[in-house]
Amino acid sequence: MIMVTGANGQLASLTLQELAERKVPALGGSRTPAEGQRRLDFDDPATLDLTGVSALVLVSAGYAEDDLVIARHCAVLEAALRDGVAHVVYTSLTGDGDHLGFALAHRATEQMIKASGLGWTILRNGLYAELFGALLTWATDGLESAFGDGALSAVARTDLAAAAAIVASNPSVHSGRTYDLVGEPITATDVADRLGVAHRMITLAEYRARLLADDVLLPFQPPMLSSIATSVRHGFLSSTGPDLGQLLDRPLTDPLTVAMDTAAAMRPTA
Repeated sequence: MIMVTGANGQLASLTLQELAERKVPALGGSRTPAEGQRRLDFDDPATLDLTGVSALVLVSAGYAEDDLVIARHCAVLEAALRDGVAHVVYTSLTGDGDHLGFALAHRATEQMIKASGLGWTILRNGLYAELFGALLTWATDGLESAFGDGALSAVARTDLAAAAAIVASNPSVHSGRTYDLVGEPITATDVADRLGVAHRMITLAEYRARLLADDVLLPFQPPMLSSIATSVRHGFLSSTGPDLGQLLDRPLTDPLTVAMDTAAAMRPTA
């Protein structure tokens, strides 16, 4: 049986949907499980019951400081070894992402997985096209961003979910492989042009000041978001590659359309 962690999250829920459409039996694990799911709280090792699981899709438990994320992943891997899981599919971060503020926890987890003795496949996911669109800010005369004219090889979340489902459905074929799953490069100006509005570039200092003034953000999030902005702005996340298209065996979902739709949905009403 396949288990997908973080089952109520966006990537995991789409992965479970993909598996269901392929008629592959799978179970979701979550700290707040819905009906038919198994309770799986990374911060409570007593809940980490992976009995009967042959392939585990470990969706990164990010959105925390590195030490907490790594401890969570370590606990899950220990449970996987204890309960006889044969293969772990880990949703990591694109190889171009080493300059990002949240890269360390991903690379540490990759090392733990490779040293664990478990079968493994690493899916190094590119940044979501949905995220790129959401990080564009609406102003009175159009869109603003700190991305400059830099490009991001963004990828639709649905494509990454499909790739995870394909690998988890037949893990032995992908054992010991690391895939870099990125899309085609897009820019903030591309999104603005598609929407028929202007794009104003703001400085990194202005962007950081806005983030620090946002009371909703947790302490680790402003540097994380700033690292995305400077990495895109300075061309560190624009490389593309064939892995995702080869896994899916179909054309990729257009990341520009996804980013545009996301930005358009956030546009304030008049």
